[in-house]
Amino acid sequence: MELNFRIEQHVIGRNEFAASRAVAILRQFRYQLDANGEAHMRIFVLGVMAAGLIAAPVSAQQTLPRPSQMPPASTQKAPPPPPQGQKGAPQQQAQQPPMAPPAPYTVLKVAPPKPYDDAALAAFRKELAAIAQKKDRPALAKLVLPQGFFWLKEQGNAAGKKTGIEALATALSLAAKDGSGWDTLAEFAADETAAPYPDRPNTVCSPAGPEFDAQALEKLAETTKTDAGDWGFTATDGVEVHATAAQNAPVIEKLGMQFVRVMPDMAPNASQDFMRVVAPSGKVGFVPAEAINPLGSDQLCYGKDASGAWKIVGMIGGE
Repeated sequence: MELNFRIEQHVIGRNEFAASRAVAILRQFRYQLDANGEAHMRIFVLGVMAAGLIAAPVSAQQTLPRPSQMPPASTQKAPPPPPQGQKGAPQQQAQQPPMAPPAPYTVLKVAPPKPYDDAALAAFRKELAAIAQKKDRPALAKLVLPQGFFWLKEQGNAAGKKTGIEALATALSLAAKDGSGWDTLAEFAADETAAPYPDRPNTVCSPAGPEFDAQALEKLAETTKTDAGDWGFTATDGVEVHATAAQNAPVIEKLGMQFVRVMPDMAPNASQDFMRVVAPSGKVGFVPAEAINPLGSDQLCYGKDASGAWKIVGMIGGE
């Protein structure tokens, strides 16, 4: 069974969570409830880790898609219309595999990514943070690669003929009246991690993913009859799993730095502050939403121009 590690087309933020009809489940994970309250599989785009990473013999760290491997945005074909007299959504849901029942599983540990050690990039990020705070688009434009900027989405490279600043502004929704786009940029600037981009020298993307045994994750998904998109990893050591979605509820298990299975909470009054998970013992419980991170997330990419200065050269995910 080959697992593709992917990012969702519309990820709302690296550590932000979204709910559909008050359902406590990350948008970045595989399942989300539709308008009828039915769980169905989300479609992800190849991005965070290449499928070939699964074959790595030992630990693996987040790698990135290559623009040469992505189809042009204009060539993406729309799905065929449903047969006359049928609605598309129910037909699509019927094709989705059912969720596997909760079951015990072997603990798979993860190691958090380390800060990227580059003084020049750290200074660049500090400047970027100040610009984000001021919401200064002209100043931001000077830090963005004018031509050759890539913006990878499900349809391919969405940058098209846009200049770098135009593509970045669109990807981050910098024009949003609530300033959320600039807040997202500030979050990117504050992240100290980064992973090398395989197709461009002197290029890294942030945030970096955790280090883990990729073959073991493949086996974990196979043995539990789940998908890689059903799994997240703990943000800290010692995460407490509660019997119900309440901080004062009894603790039924504690988690280390490890992968944990995430399941949608189908209850009509589901809490948006907690995530429903399956602990290694097979027990179903709840953890604070911020305690579980998805494998996939939006990423901002940095590279060096001809003069050796750092610039923002690309974006993965976004609006």
